[in-house]
Amino acid sequence: MLKTEFVRATETTSKRLLIALHGLGDSAAGYRWLPTELRLPWLNHLLVNAPDSYYGGYSWYDFAGAEHAGIERSRRLLFDLLDEQQRAGFPTAETVLFGFSQGCVMTVDVGFRYPARFAGLIGISGYVHDPERLLRELSPAARTQRMLFTHGTHDPLVPCAGARAQVEQLQAAGLPIQWQQFAKAHTIAGEKELSEIRRFIEAGYATTTSQPGL
Repeated sequence: MLKTEFVRATETTSKRLLIALHGLGDSAAGYRWLPTELRLPWLNHLLVNAPDSYYGGYSWYDFAGAEHAGIERSRRLLFDLLDEQQRAGFPTAETVLFGFSQGCVMTVDVGFRYPARFAGLIGISGYVHDPERLLRELSPAARTQRMLFTHGTHDPLVPCAGARAQVEQLQAAGLPIQWQQFAKAHTIAGEKELSEIRRFIEAGYATTTSQPGL
């Protein structure tokens, strides 16, 4: 099982949930700022630690070795986590999956394979692992799944051009992904980027009940 930290929404009856997946060497603790900065009082947050230790933090897979095996293992763990959240009363249709860097890779990998539609997928400063295989393994909900993919034009770790080409490949196959790039490095570009993320999250719930707690 993955270790998690749950941050309850201010509106305590809400079943809307954001699951945050950190990047390489980070941890759930590195995203404790996110609920405050998103300023969405009806949104619960589940901050997740990746399964492998990595220099004081954690990783989702070995980027310098058996990448595919690690991604598949973490996918299974995240599928189990999503199933667990559904049993706990947080339906996938009310859940946003959010990931940075390696967490972005896992968000894409899991979000378009999991057999239910999310309220939204958000991937930041990452890439697509094996896009050809992903397109062969899409869930029935994948082509209706909203995603926001953001990246930095000055990213020295995951070059913007390569990530954009992968996203364009998925878009050409019919996946409704919104691409936005910022003049940033391998990071989140403060309120400028957070405001786009906030709008994307709000839009994902626009067609549901106007009472978030119900």
